[in-house]
Amino acid sequence: MLLTLVLSLALAAPAPAFAQTPSARDRLLLGLPLEPPNLDPTSGAAAAVDEVVYGNVFEGLTKLTQSGAVVPALAESWEAAPDGLSFTFHLRRGVTFQDGSPFDASTAKFSLDRITAPESTNAQKALFAPIQSVEVIDPATLRIRLSRPMTTLPYLLAWGDAVMVSPKSAATNAVDPVGTGPFRFANWQRGSQLTLTRWDGYWGPAPRLNTVVFRFISDPTAAFAAVSAGDVDAFPNYPAPENVAQFQRDSRFRVVVGASEGKVVLGINNTKAPFNDVRVRRALSYAIDRDALIQGAMFGFGQPIGSHYSRQAPGYVDLTGLYPHDPAKARALLAEAGYPNGINVTLRLPPRPYARRSGEVLISQLAEAGIRASIENLEWAQWLDQVFKRRQFDLTIVEHVEPMDYDIYGRKDYYFGYDSPTFDALLAQVNAAPDEPTRNRLLGDLQRRIAEDAVNGFLFQSSRIGVWKADVNGLWINGPIAANDVTGAYWTGAGAAGAASTERTGGALPWGWISLIAGAALLAFVAWRFGAAWLLKKLGGHALTLLAATVVIFLLLQVVPGDPASYMMGLNASPESIAALRQQMGLEGSGLERYFAWLGDLLTGKFGTSYTYQVPVGGLIAERLAVSAPLALMATVLSLLVALPIGVTAASRRGTAVDTGLIGVTQVGVALPNFWIAMLLILLFSVNLGWFSAGGFPGWSAGFWPAFKALILPAVALAAPQAAILARVLRTALLDTMNEDYVRTARAKGLSVNQALWRHALRNAWIPVLTILGLQFPFLLAGGIIIENVFSLPGLGRLVFQAITQRDLIVVQSVVVVLVFAVVLVSFLIDLAYLFADPRLRGRRA
Repeated sequence: MLLTLVLSLALAAPAPAFAQTPSARDRLLLGLPLEPPNLDPTSGAAAAVDEVVYGNVFEGLTKLTQSGAVVPALAESWEAAPDGLSFTFHLRRGVTFQDGSPFDASTAKFSLDRITAPESTNAQKALFAPIQSVEVIDPATLRIRLSRPMTTLPYLLAWGDAVMVSPKSAATNAVDPVGTGPFRFANWQRGSQLTLTRWDGYWGPAPRLNTVVFRFISDPTAAFAAVSAGDVDAFPNYPAPENVAQFQRDSRFRVVVGASEGKVVLGINNTKAPFNDVRVRRALSYAIDRDALIQGAMFGFGQPIGSHYSRQAPGYVDLTGLYPHDPAKARALLAEAGYPNGINVTLRLPPRPYARRSGEVLISQLAEAGIRASIENLEWAQWLDQVFKRRQFDLTIVEHVEPMDYDIYGRKDYYFGYDSPTFDALLAQVNAAPDEPTRNRLLGDLQRRIAEDAVNGFLFQSSRIGVWKADVNGLWINGPIAANDVTGAYWTGAGAAGAASTERTGGALPWGWISLIAGAALLAFVAWRFGAAWLLKKLGGHALTLLAATVVIFLLLQVVPGDPASYMMGLNASPESIAALRQQMGLEGSGLERYFAWLGDLLTGKFGTSYTYQVPVGGLIAERLAVSAPLALMATVLSLLVALPIGVTAASRRGTAVDTGLIGVTQVGVALPNFWIAMLLILLFSVNLGWFSAGGFPGWSAGFWPAFKALILPAVALAAPQAAILARVLRTALLDTMNEDYVRTARAKGLSVNQALWRHALRNAWIPVLTILGLQFPFLLAGGIIIENVFSLPGLGRLVFQAITQRDLIVVQSVVVVLVFAVVLVSFLIDLAYLFADPRLRGRRA
């Protein structure tokens, strides 16, 4: 956040207008803070999936508008039976899926049966449990029979979890989605961007856009830079509220603030003393100043709530006045409960910015009421395992994003542990309500029950902040569901961002075969030059190192807390759905079985299948290496090109002002963090001058120059500190070498200092430089995760970071093995370089 604020101040000067291209009027590039793990909204609970495909690729029988209204989609109309135990849906005729297969009642039955099947991994399977049967009346008529009245069925069928899928493509929707929507899937450069293109066979009105690109930018600072530089056309869910005011003052942009379904609560462990006493829970509620919290943590973006209910939902009751901010009242309730001296609590927070910022504000508010809170920050998988799953917490802060999710208070196994027969009875009445007015009245009673029991501290409803270019129109402002429906989006100005091309411009070189041939040639040359025995000894030692590394890596990752299935299924998934997903992911076998299966995949080059992306890990690593390896190589070459003249010049002018000045420059280079250098480069060359993109990677298929250009600024940011280190090492090595007898002899024969240095000293001074290079390259390969985040590059560092947070352990352990292999390979190459650099070592190579 600090970096974003600094960059905001630096950008306060007027920026040049965006370059406009009329040919881009049918193209839109959207920034999103989260990348979807896969593209099947019916499998798992990642909201990021719906943000890309809901309403664009997939459609349901019904659909939500941005106001939250339920409208017809693939069903033209429907009616409920008088007893509320069945619904009849009348389907649109002539609709086809994007693969050409027809949509009809039998397809709809397949899709709905798939949700409630025993092996289903649908996150909302429990919500659809009342569906008793699905009957095909005729190709255009479908009847759903229920075990109890369910007036919310048309609303639930509008969720992404209930979209219609084709039997022909259902199994592959995670990686190649096929729906009935106006856009079809084009390509996905994982870690960077995903492209949809208009489908001309759509049954409804054709969208105005031809191409939509979703670019994934998780870092708020990178998001700010991308929007400022015009690299994205709109950021519908902008992640950095701290600098929204600057965009509001800039005529190039339009800031829109809408409502979301996100309800941020102070989660309370109701099963644990003293929080099992309602007086203590009410004391917590009286201690909270919601307005101050929204201002301090969310920069004014948010609305107070008094219960677990969004303000725009039907039946909403304003209960924010039930517990006004009153620290004295809170102290009195604590004393009444037996705690006159207050209580000590621990606030365990997930890594989301809203939680961390809210926690800092909240502890000072709680302290005024005698509630002494200490903060413990967790990463997301730890939070899911320890807080959500095991209830190892006092208090926490979390956002519930599912719409109308009040039913979680009826689940005894849910993380806050609420158990109320009164609430359960109310929930049953809501579910059986015969009509909308009755249901809304009961929903009000339900909200009051939750609030009066102070189950949690209800903080605020998140705002959906959108930052768009001024001539972008038709995007959703409100978020009744996690979605970015671009069907109605259009331009009124001259054009869109100069985004990376999504067209394939030629086949990629066969790098695998080239690497294999080059490696074989190198080994043959080494065996001829230094002997086969030496080569076999080296290779045997390296092979044992790699095997030992696989064992250590696998064992270490098995003790890491967190369940990948729980992470993927989200907060509201049923235990049955989680268990089904674990079975599908192969997590039920013994550790030994899983190790040997993984080792077998490694030896065959497959690496297994990613839990998250559901694609081969080998392909994921190859995609990311296509970014990280050239970036590391470019940074290495740049650092050498800079370090060599600085080190040589400083050594040849030892003790002079030039030497002192160069050493000072290298000291600054070592001290400056590379992410700070990166932000300065973005500010100068992307935002102000517009010479480079502020982030993103178009892929090598877009052409050599666009891909190479996207890596120039990151390479400079990575190379600067490394060059400073190499220059200092080279200077020291040269000064030591210049004192050797053979150099003094050369000087005595009449060579100048520079001649002796370049002809004799430099070659022998390379040994320590090569050692440092060998240590730097693996770091540059995957250790540049901060640079990858700042520039939104889909490299190895981001891949392993995302895999760790998502508990995609098979990706983590495979990437680490690849990095160990890189270290071993570089070590081998450095050994060879030693032999060429210093002939004296060749006689000791055995």
